[in-house]
Amino acid sequence: MTRRLTLPDGLRRALLLAASLAALAPLAQAWPDKPVTLVVPFPPGGSTDLIARTLQPRLQERLGGTWVVENRAGATGTIGAGSVARATPDGHTLLVASLGPFVIAPHLIKVNYDALKELDPLTVVVQAPNVLVVPSASPHRNMADVMAHLKANPGKMTFASSGNGSSDHLTAELFWQQTGTSGVHVPYKGGGPVMQDLLGNQVDSSFMNINTALPQIQAGKLRALSITSATRSPLLPQVPTLEEGGVQGANVQSWQAVAGPRGLPADIKGKVHAAIVASIQEPAIRQRLEALGFELVLNTPEQFAAFQAAEFSRWQRLISSRGIKAD
Repeated sequence: MTRRLTLPDGLRRALLLAASLAALAPLAQAWPDKPVTLVVPFPPGGSTDLIARTLQPRLQERLGGTWVVENRAGATGTIGAGSVARATPDGHTLLVASLGPFVIAPHLIKVNYDALKELDPLTVVVQAPNVLVVPSASPHRNMADVMAHLKANPGKMTFASSGNGSSDHLTAELFWQQTGTSGVHVPYKGGGPVMQDLLGNQVDSSFMNINTALPQIQAGKLRALSITSATRSPLLPQVPTLEEGGVQGANVQSWQAVAGPRGLPADIKGKVHAAIVASIQEPAIRQRLEALGFELVLNTPEQFAAFQAAEFSRWQRLISSRGIKAD
């Protein structure tokens, strides 16, 4: 007769738990077991695409598997963002996007995702301010000139942007709101035509992203009058901030961030976040991005979530109060 060994309940539960964890371990270690897609919701060549393509080989090296960048452009970035929101939250589909799909577009057009509830924030990778620029032939030499002109000629000075609801457009609207002035918004289809007409003296000014404006400022073809960051940029130390010029509450940063579909496994989320931070902090990468005018952010998922909520409300209020419509 064989005696049956009876284990104490606590020991039995511990053994069962250990067996379960051992069974799950190969599953956890298998990620990524298929290509990981970094979805960029814009065409190739822009700042967001640059960040994604900077990350792709480094994440592949650090985390294994195959990582690819896929550009799914359309509807101001919301087509690509929506596709990620609806993807399986297994860590194989991630979104690399600017602030537009996260906090601006949902207030301008009908979108098929909830930006605050259906995306799982990982980190804001970088941010960059806008710069108020005028052609080199402009009579405006500084912000005092601009303010005097705006007050003497309301609704006359033209401010070009890359489109209705773009960061450069909303910065102009915020600037007018905070200073009690008005100008003429001239929307274009992208930043290229804006630059062309600025250089051709066809428009008076633009709150242009520093990454786009910097080469022409350095070449002396555009004059930078003010910057929208809280402090001066080391790349343009001679350019004062809006606050230095007496304009309060108009600090604006464009930013690029990484998120996934809501419900990413905690271990995968932690691995991806750590790999992004380590990759962007590589000295060569940091130096290259900072030379382009980017400031590294690399906040935690919790900090990103709080930041996104604040930005979402900020731009919602502005768009509503100014009656801003999409193209």
